[in-house]
Amino acid sequence: MRRGIRGVAATALVAGLALAATACGGGDSSDGANSGGELSGTVTFWDTSNDAEKATYRKLAEGFQKEHPKVHVKYVNVPFGDANAKFKNAAGGNSGAPDVMRTEVAWVADFANLGYLAPLDGTPALDKTDDYLPQAVGSTKFKGKTYAAPQVIDTLGLFYNKKLLKDAGVEVPRNFAELATAAKKIKAKTGATALYLRGDDPYWFLPYLYGEGGNMVDARDKVVEIDDGAGVKAFKTIKSLVDSKAAVTDATDGQENQLRALKDGTVAMAVDGPWDIEGARAGKSFKDKKNLGVAPVPGGSTAQGSPQGGWNLSVYAGSKNLQASYAFVKYMSSAKVQQQTNEKLSLLPTRKSVYEVPAVKNNEMVKFFKPAVDGAVQRPWIAEGNSLFEPIKVQMNKVLTGAATPEQAAKATGDAYRKLLKDYK
Repeated sequence: MRRGIRGVAATALVAGLALAATACGGGDSSDGANSGGELSGTVTFWDTSNDAEKATYRKLAEGFQKEHPKVHVKYVNVPFGDANAKFKNAAGGNSGAPDVMRTEVAWVADFANLGYLAPLDGTPALDKTDDYLPQAVGSTKFKGKTYAAPQVIDTLGLFYNKKLLKDAGVEVPRNFAELATAAKKIKAKTGATALYLRGDDPYWFLPYLYGEGGNMVDARDKVVEIDDGAGVKAFKTIKSLVDSKAAVTDATDGQENQLRALKDGTVAMAVDGPWDIEGARAGKSFKDKKNLGVAPVPGGSTAQGSPQGGWNLSVYAGSKNLQASYAFVKYMSSAKVQQQTNEKLSLLPTRKSVYEVPAVKNNEMVKFFKPAVDGAVQRPWIAEGNSLFEPIKVQMNKVLTGAATPEQAAKATGDAYRKLLKDYK
């Protein structure tokens, strides 16, 4: 779940509180270091990884203590759906915010705009920046400053059950029209529904939008685009797939329901990302790990596209242990830790050098997802970027339940964007 930003007046107030917290936190070079220059104190780390990932991230985070024995890492796993609002509440109230947070790429500009993040330019947090993938850097910048270090990059792909598709005698669909046609054979010969469609999360709407040649907004020219013809067609596509029973959907709990359906074999395909590879492989349908296939997200009538996603590491502006926090970010975004993350979880590194490591280069999921990431569509890295999702979520639900037509949904989303983005046409 993605949360909207606060109003203008509240934004000004909480930004001021965050700046005051920065001054009170004492961000000079002595923070987190004793008189000999050795790092010390506590670094509280909010990790937003899922259930299949969190044990690995906890172990990696605590590994920082081996390099800096006088620093205690306080690891806290915060569910993704709660993390955005929880951080804003803590940072805005100047109480309980972590020193370091694993931030979704769309959150960085929002948090930075509110004054909650410490700029990392010129700090130890940014190490060997030329080694970062260029597309991973975009989401770390806001108004000419860097507010995060890239940790993981991802995009969506089509996860599919090879056996079910083989038993049905169908090929992996290249577009949603082919998927709708294949759905009848899949149902008749295997009993499975062709696709689980994430109707609860607007991030999963983007491939349908990109597949029609559309986008949410043009941030450069400040134009709202989602209410054009492409937006209407995208809403029509999701409605058609569900109405025809080519897809099953839920208004809530899509993450859990989709993964369970894929693991149990009640659906043959699901649009998902590398964060769910290990989770999917834990299911009975993938006792033979080779049965899990990954292909590009199906295209629409004119194009094919998937959004660029991922996770960054940010430092709270009010941290009272800035120096240790910078060092922790450097460690967690290092090539060494990124390699370990890939080997254990198949998540994609943000450092170019890690892709040259044989174990990473030969990872079957990296072989697919790295080219997919290279061709992924960059989202608008603006302060309101995360808030663009809520209007889509509302209208997806209305379309899928029949409460609004695709035309009405596209128009309503565009109207909501223009209220949010005052200077957009």
